[in-house]
Parts: sequence; C-alpha cells; structure tokens
Amino acid sequence: IEKPLNYLVTMVFHKEFQTAGKEPGLQVWRVEKMDLKPVLKQLHGNFFTGDCYVLLYTTAAPSYYIHMWLGSESSQDEKGAAAIFTTQLDDFLGGGPVQFREVQNNESLTFLGYFKSGIKYKQGGVASGFQHVVTNDMNVKRLLHIKGRRAIRATEVDMSWSSFNRGDCFIIDLGKDIFQWCGSECNSFERLKASQVAIDVRDNERNGRATLLMIEEGGEPQAALGPKPNIPAGSADDESVDRSNQKKGVLYMISDAAGSMKASVVAQTSPFKQEMLSSSECYILDNGVDSKIFIWKGPSANTAERNAAMKAAEQFIKEKKYPKHTQVQVLPGGGETTLFKQFFCNWKDKDQTTGPGQAYSLGRIARVVQVPFDSSSLHTNKTMAAQHGMVDDGSGKVQVWRVEDGDQVPVDPSSYGQFYGGDCYLVLYSYRLGGREQHIIYTWQGLKCTQDELAASAFLTVRLDDSMGGSPVQVRVTQGQEPAHLMSLFKGKPMVIHLGGTSRKGGQSRVGSTRLFHIRQSSTRATRAVEVEPSAAFLNTNDVFVLKSSNTVFLWRGVGATEEELAAAQYVTSFLGGGSATEVSEGKEPGGSGFWSALGGKKEYQTSRSLQKMVKPPRLFGCSNKTGRLIAEEVPGDFNQSDLATDDVMLLDTWDQIFLWIGNEANEVERTGSLSSFLLAKDYVDSDPSGRRGIAITTIKQGMEPPTFTGWFQAWDPKLWETDPLERIRARF
Repeated sequence: IEKPLNYLVTMVFHKEFQTAGKEPGLQVWRVEKMDLKPVLKQLHGNFFTGDCYVLLYTTAAPSYYIHMWLGSESSQDEKGAAAIFTTQLDDFLGGGPVQFREVQNNESLTFLGYFKSGIKYKQGGVASGFQHVVTNDMNVKRLLHIKGRRAIRATEVDMSWSSFNRGDCFIIDLGKDIFQWCGSECNSFERLKASQVAIDVRDNERNGRATLLMIEEGGEPQAALGPKPNIPAGSADDESVDRSNQKKGVLYMISDAAGSMKASVVAQTSPFKQEMLSSSECYILDNGVDSKIFIWKGPSANTAERNAAMKAAEQFIKEKKYPKHTQVQVLPGGGETTLFKQFFCNWKDKDQTTGPGQAYSLGRIARVVQVPFDSSSLHTNKTMAAQHGMVDDGSGKVQVWRVEDGDQVPVDPSSYGQFYGGDCYLVLYSYRLGGREQHIIYTWQGLKCTQDELAASAFLTVRLDDSMGGSPVQVRVTQGQEPAHLMSLFKGKPMVIHLGGTSRKGGQSRVGSTRLFHIRQSSTRATRAVEVEPSAAFLNTNDVFVLKSSNTVFLWRGVGATEEELAAAQYVTSFLGGGSATEVSEGKEPGGSGFWSALGGKKEYQTSRSLQKMVKPPRLFGCSNKTGRLIAEEVPGDFNQSDLATDDVMLLDTWDQIFLWIGNEANEVERTGSLSSFLLAKDYVDSDPSGRRGIAITTIKQGMEPPTFTGWFQAWDPKLWETDPLERIRARF
C-alpha cells in the first residue's frame, strides 16, 4: 500500500489542497479509497461512522486548525491514510497549523464549536456506497438520537421503538416529513437544541423542502414505527467533563535518540512554567486522566521530531494504556490553544495584544494590517480573503424584500442595511465567479416577528429559489447571528438592527424619544449597530455608542473603540436626525451636556481591561453538582446570551473574575443545599491546572445581571426570557 498511497497523496497535495486556507472558514474532506474528496458545505457536520475525515479551519488572522476525525467503524488503512493526508496538509501550510486527533463521540470542544447545530453520525461509509450529497429524496427513513445540551450529537440508530427512551429527543426523518419526538422526561433546553438539529436537517439536507412537526411522547406517527411498547426511562448524559481531573498534568520532553522516540519527565505536576519549554525541543503535556494529550513543537526542533509528533502521541497513549479515544492536540510554538496554556501559571504570548479593542488571534501573524478590497485579486490574495471571509467583495447586485401579508414587498434601496426586529426580510445577492452568475438568498428573521411572518419567509425563500431554477445558496439568518458577508453588502455602511417594531408603512411602532445604539466590530472586521435599551448600564469601554435624546445626538467613544467603529457610528447619527453629533470620550463626559441624564443617570458599566486586552478568551460552562462532584460542561465555540440555560447554573470564567449565573428553573439542589455558589466556584478554581487562587467570585440570579456580567455578551437583551425560547424556535418550523 505504501507506494500507491504516497503517490495519491502527492496528487491530492496538488489537486485538493491548492485551495486550502485561502479563505477563512471550514473545509472538509473525506477519505475515499485512499483519496480525498471534498464534502459539500451544506453537509458539514455529517459524518459516516465507517469513514475518516480531514478538516481545516482557517481564521481571519490567518491561522490554521487541522482535525483528523476517525469514525468508530473505520478501517486501519483509512486511519493511516488520514494521518498521511493530515501531515501533507500541515506541510502545505508551512508547519504552522494546530493539529487535532478526533475520535467519534469524544471530539474536542474546538471541533464541536464549528457546528453550533450539532454533529450527526450516519451509519455506513464510503465502502457501503453512502455518499455526501444534498438530497430531495422523499423516501428517506431514519431515526436520529439527540444527546447533549451544549455539545449536541445526533446519532443514527435503528428505526425501532427499542431505540427510544423517555429522557431524550429523537428525530424521525421520513423525507418530506421530519418529526421531532420529545420524551416525557426531557426538559425545555434539550427540546430547544434538538429543534436546531431538526431545522438543520430540513434546511441543508432537504434544501428547505420538508415539513417539520414537533410531537410529544404519545403523538407519534404509528405507520413509521408500528405499535408502541412501554418506553424506558432516560439515562444520565455522559457528555459532561469532570474539571477536577484537569489539575493533574505531567510534562515530558521527547527525543529521537537512536531513532526511537523517548519521553523523559520534565515536571511531575502542573502548574508548569513557560521557561520549561525549550524552542529546540518537542514536549508531551500528559493530561491523560482527562483523556487529553498535547504535543508542543519547538520552532527550532529537528525535523524528525516535528514530523513524528502525532505518531509519538499515539505511541505514548498506548504505553500509558490510555483509552483509544484520547484527544491529541499537536501545537506549533506560537500557536498554543487556551486549553494548553491553562496548565502554565505564567504564560505570556509574544505580541499578545495589538492594542485596546483589537481582537487577539492565534498564529504566526499577531498583528494584521487591514488590506483594502480589490475584487480583481480577491481570490488570489489569501491575506485579503482571510481577513474579510467572503465569497467576494460585496459589490454585486443586492435586492431586498420585506415579508408583508404573506408576500414579499420591495424595500427602498435608500434603507438597505436597516433591519427591524418585528420583520422578516429576503436579501438576494447576485455576483459573478469564474464567468458564471451566482446567487445567495439570505432569509433574515427578526426576534420579534410573528409566527405567520416566519412561516411566510420560509415559503417565500423556497418560491424565490424555485423561480431561479434552484441554483441559489440559501442562508437563513436569525437576528444577532448575521454572517460577515451579509453585513458587507451595504456599500460600506454598518448593518443596523432596530430594537423592535417594523419598517412597513403605517405599521411602525412609535420609537422612544431616547434611543441607544451599540456599535461593535467583529474579528472579521464586519460592523453591526444594534439598538439596546437607553441605559448607562449598557455602555461598554471597548465600543462606540450613539445616543439620541429629544434634542441632542451624542457619539460616545469608549477607550478601546476602533476607528472603524467610530466611522460606523457617524453613519448611524446621519439617519437618526437631530443635527450633528456631539462627540464624547469615555471619562471626559461634560457634566452639563445632558449625556448622563438622557440615560437615566450614571451607572456602572463594563470597564474591564481584560476585555480590552484579552489574551485568554472568556469561557462559559454549564455546571451541576447533583452527583456530589463538580461537573462543568463547556459551551463550544462562540457563546451568546441564548446559551445560558435557565434550568442550570452557568459559570462564566473571564480569567480575573468568576461569575456564577443561576437560572430561574434550576432545581432546589442547584440553587441551595450542597451546591452553594461559593463552593461551586471554589471547586472550579481549585481544579484549574494553572494554579489560580484568590479569584473574585460573583453570584448572580437570572434577571438581576450586573453590567460587569452582561458586558461579556454583545447587545444583551434583558427581555429575552419574557418569551419562551422554545416558542421562538417553534415558530421557525
């Protein structure tokens, strides 16, 4: 096998990897007969259990993350091929990527964070003839078992009542009809996450052409499953992580003496010191008790040690008799992940910040100069493509319609880019690529629109798609989750989201005499202006705010604000009226200007310098102590306010402060008793492998959040929980 395999790898190196890392985002390939084949973007997150995959995630910096995913039923040959392709891809990208070894059901949080709607395990594989294709086949018949609250996994199981239990949600997929079945013992948050999976199946696997229905236990389609027996109770969720294990780490140095990899102990227990790592060596950080192994490659280490890093990790796992599903991260010097750095008490990154308000990014490029768009070179200039993360420069043709009375009504082009929370919109973008016209349909759904409008927006999207021969890409966007490319379509203007109401003539709700807009630039340099409640508590030292009172417009600039955010704020002031804006710098607000009085008086707001110069990103955990030991399950990927589960205790770690957020539906044991907030937070800090001690601990209740907490969430909505989140997502069915 060795010779033809190497030959095929060379072919793939020139064919499949030539586009690797050229644009930000996720690329996925499947190993097929010792070759690599790309997986369609619509089907990212679907994995056949009999196959192996190679994934590449490219950030805007750019920096790179390579994941080798191994299905539980994949062959040894496929695993070996995946390893070779991973090494080849790493070489192609200059040896700088972070590498992950992922095993089915035990994926890293970094991996899971790419798939906010969860990952789906499908039975079979390429050897069985199963292909990754978008299908409108209405003869599909399968059953998906949904597990997890933060890290969602949908596993294909036998279409039989024996697969069910009362404690979980299941998706009965019959092609044109998709049923979400909710066991009598599952809670609202589990139903909410299962709904996200069901919507993803409809939108991506069925191209939006299937009907969704949520059914309770007892309301099942009998024709699909036959007579129903007694359904057993649910089992405990096994997705949780025991943080107390993580304080146990051992550091080894790797050497290839006499051609054989040997590991010698450097330090028996964490926390370690960064000086222990020599740039000319490679190291193993052993956190095997928590099923994690890290390989650190010194930038000056010899080639043999660097290239054999993953093999050395697998040999180490075998010698230690650790489980086969042990996660492996291979890290180049300068590309260390947060999980790795937490084992060191004094970790410092080179050029760890680029100034107040600038996003910190991993990788060899710590400071990035913004490259202006040049549509003629966008696809040949990887730096430009990586920074902006878009299919093109947004200069194509844009058409916008508002959903009104079940139909689409054209929006005046002068107001393109302004969206109202009480409306739904269709945005059709047309551009040319490779001499062909391409189309994207963005369906934007406001958080305060009616259920009829939501249903109509889905219908109108399909109708528009059909009228164009089914060729457009469909992107359904929920307010607050807008992709960078959508925000780029408005000719340099920020995307503006009004707090509520509608833009339709004669139907507008009366706007308040005082309005406040929060302007923030994302790490992809896309800017959005979101209206929030006019209160000083919503200010944030890192951003720009525009305040319109009855007779004055203020432009408030936080210490950590960027010039791009300031320019976006100038645009917001232009459509609010009230004349030219009075610019106010944070800390220099004139007493008689009326600024504070317009906001109801001066209040505490987010002024944390760690948010301005954030080296260690904040982390959010769902916590439980019902079993007598601390269980903390981390929210994967970028978190937002909707990740706060109202039936849980949530822990927000901002490095120099710990917040415990107690949901209103948390049970009595979680709210009081053995799970006192202080002991919970203390256990968490004491288990930290970095050795942190004496961290400030703040306990807060749902609905009573202080600005020091809400400032970590953009455009915090204090009224979010006035409507049942499950009702909001049901409206998208």
